[in-house]
Amino acid sequence: MVSSLIFGMFFGSGNLIFPVHLGQMAGGHWFTAALGFAISGSLFPLLAILAVVVTKSDGLYDLAKPVGRHYAALFLILVHLTIGPFFGTPRTAATAYEMALQPFLPKRFDTVGMLVFTGLFFGAAYLLATHQNNLVKVVGKYLNAGFLTMLAIIFVVAFINPMGGLDHAATTAYQSNATISGFLEGYNTVDAVALLALSVTFVHAVRGLGYHDRELTKLTAKAGTLSIVLEILIYFGLVLLGAFSLSKLTLSANGAVALSQIVGHYFTRFGTAFLGVLVTLGVFTTALGLVTSFAQDFHKLFPKVSYLNWLRVTTFVSFLVANAGLNTIIAWSLPVLMLLYPLSLALILVSLTVAKRPYAGIVYKLTIAFTVVPAVLDMLANSPQVVTSFGPVASVLNFYHQVVTFASLGLGWLVPTFVGFVLGIVWGHLRWASEQSTVVEK
Repeated sequence: MVSSLIFGMFFGSGNLIFPVHLGQMAGGHWFTAALGFAISGSLFPLLAILAVVVTKSDGLYDLAKPVGRHYAALFLILVHLTIGPFFGTPRTAATAYEMALQPFLPKRFDTVGMLVFTGLFFGAAYLLATHQNNLVKVVGKYLNAGFLTMLAIIFVVAFINPMGGLDHAATTAYQSNATISGFLEGYNTVDAVALLALSVTFVHAVRGLGYHDRELTKLTAKAGTLSIVLEILIYFGLVLLGAFSLSKLTLSANGAVALSQIVGHYFTRFGTAFLGVLVTLGVFTTALGLVTSFAQDFHKLFPKVSYLNWLRVTTFVSFLVANAGLNTIIAWSLPVLMLLYPLSLALILVSLTVAKRPYAGIVYKLTIAFTVVPAVLDMLANSPQVVTSFGPVASVLNFYHQVVTFASLGLGWLVPTFVGFVLGIVWGHLRWASEQSTVVEK
């Protein structure tokens, strides 16, 4: 049940549509691309949960507090706004609408249909989130069962009668750097960032089952591993669906279109409705976790506003943003993800390795300090053209891509983060050793 809870909290719209599009883009390089996607989309989310549990943090703010209180508060706000009412949560409802209801509505009713659908979607999420004690039961026992059953049927039918072979040409990005391109595509799932925030809901739910401290860590490792293995199998299956589809379909604009076309090929009109139910079940579990964790963490940060009021804020703003449409939401989110993902991975690294060391504070601060600049530059590099073409910005980005290792691949933060981490350990250990020597002398 706990494994199902973990799975249901982060397997949503992005996890379903991005791997299919990845398979189409990677073509014959589907396996190495899927491997990169699995690392950033599956392994890192598990490490994020473990980081919260191992450090016994009561949420994202506590996890980031060793860097500094102001940084922790700012990071929490940025993460929750990104995965919450500004991008992540609205994306769940927009995806569900475009794949479940829009195909059956006349074009003239599109706006009204979106309003009604998203209103019911977030209304249901609000009602369920007001009863936190039922979270494990609702998410882990019922919704996931239906979701996984439907997905299994699609896989069985598609793999018994594949659409074609796997020897198709890959797009330019996947011809020479398939693993890295797949890794960066995994950013779009937002899972490593989201699980840092969602873990507070997970911890509360599991503690409600009677598990604490060491038991909680052990249970999380086991249940998390099980859920991640299941997710990786699903990812590889979805990537294969996309790669097979190129025999009869052309490269789609996005994964939602690709998945709709593939399911329509096997199940015709019924398949479209079938997929709509599948997607709605999958994304609703994610939305439920997102609105709950947003309200919990913001109530802790701003206690004068009640949990219920924060819950009302996030569900209402998510409802408004969702009506901007899926394409707009995805376009707005990319630059922000290029900023938050490196910062999140750096925080996970130090939390899992040195959190209990007496010099941990120095390591936290130096690692994040060395990560911030390349993360900001990666954000600028993926911003709209009006930003990247601006003279000073273009010059800085050009220098950055030429000088910093892996910067041109979108991983410019990797080496600086490691350097900051190592320097922090060395400096922190020497400083701690010096302090201990002084104490002994006294």
